[in-house]
Amino acid sequence: MSDVEEVVVLVDATDRETGLAPKLQAHLDGLLHRAISVIILNDRGEMLLQQREAGKYHSGGLWTNACCSHPRPGEEVAKAAARRLREEMGFEAKLVPMFSTVYRAELGALTEHEFVHVFGGRHVGPVNPDPAEVGAYEWRALPGLFADIEARPELYTAWFRKYLRDHRADVEALSARL
Repeated sequence: MSDVEEVVVLVDATDRETGLAPKLQAHLDGLLHRAISVIILNDRGEMLLQQREAGKYHSGGLWTNACCSHPRPGEEVAKAAARRLREEMGFEAKLVPMFSTVYRAELGALTEHEFVHVFGGRHVGPVNPDPAEVGAYEWRALPGLFADIEARPELYTAWFRKYLRDHRADVEALSARL
């Protein structure tokens, strides 16, 4: 399904469903909608980052967490997270809920306004990203990642910067939970 055809679930500030909208229209109008994100660590405590494919309709070429997307209408957020991890990065992992957050970011003509459910997991093994979604990937040690985001925030997506700024303790504690 293309970005133009995809539908997102609109929500209120408590994540209660209020309707549906075409994905692109939701981003043009800045409508609050439900989203998912996945953070993956390996056994060395390094985080899996993906560089969004350069042709993505927003934030192309920027570095971000393992995957992010939107649940389909009627799809549970945990199932959407597992589905998108498999579709974007080409592997499965046991995922645990980490936190939820609301953020708004102006991205040129588009506005990301999302109620995001963030999941975490551990993966040791091959990564087989979908080249239509992912331009590159790498594993990064957390201390260096936090420092790089402070020094060069323009290289990272708005939502990923928010996760690491507002939920750093949750991210650092993830490896102990898995």
